[in-house]
Amino acid sequence: MSFIYPIVVIIIVDKISTIEYIKNPSYAFKTAFTNLINISVADIIILLAGFAGTVVSGLVVKYLRKSGYQMF
Repeated sequence: MSFIYPIVVIIIVDKISTIEYIKNPSYAFKTAFTNLINISVADIIILLAGFAGTVVSGLVVKYLRKSGYQMF
């Protein structure tokens, strides 16, 4: 699921409606890219911690399944 995380980050950071990506894609991507570049250091740390959490949780689930644990 870590490959979906950058899409979630863009949705969080872009500050525009998601439907704008369909209606006016050039404006939407330009605005999203500009807003992504202009985020603060604190936001970058929080988003990187979230990404690290997705990677670690995937590795833990993989290890637990390999060890014989089942989720349901």
